[in-house]
Amino acid sequence: MSIEPAVRAPLVLASASPRRRQLLAQAGVAPDEIVVPAIDESPLPAEPPRQAAVRLALAKAQACARPGAYVLAADTIVAVGRRILGQPDDEAAARAMFELLSGRGHRVFTAVAVAAPDGRLATRLSETRVKMKRLAAREIDALVACGQWRGVAGGYQIQGLAGAHVVALVGSYTGVVGLPLHETLGLLSGHGWRRP
Repeated sequence: MSIEPAVRAPLVLASASPRRRQLLAQAGVAPDEIVVPAIDESPLPAEPPRQAAVRLALAKAQACARPGAYVLAADTIVAVGRRILGQPDDEAAARAMFELLSGRGHRVFTAVAVAAPDGRLATRLSETRVKMKRLAAREIDALVACGQWRGVAGGYQIQGLAGAHVVALVGSYTGVVGLPLHETLGLLSGHGWRRP
């Protein structure tokens, strides 16, 4: 009697973010499928930043969950105190964010959620403290002009031009980019996912 080899459950990435795909590739992980969750990503009124990140990551995982697959989702929130800095809509909003971040510390919360093939849900939260130097007007002009603020929480990409102005970082660098790899791989392996 022959024994059939176990079928590996596919890994679905519930994110349109190219940065998350790049981070997974950096760790040698290639999702079998990419699905964009259709959820409202707005924080709730007076919702604390860390709770917003966890809630939204879970909502994304649940929206894309399917039997027999691992679904990986994440959400990144940038906050100054309790104030959540979303994705700037235009150059004026991006400039206002850089002026707010200038010379001041802020926190980046990235929550990771996994929906396992058996329906179990789990999350991990990465919290990173980041501080930018005091930005001169010409530096803010350059950050706005480069356009890297488009489509990213807090209006900056630490792996881009803004990274040159970061003077302190305590926590997960990959969490600030958008997917904390240590927490992500631990969460997946803890729920039985194995590399192909």
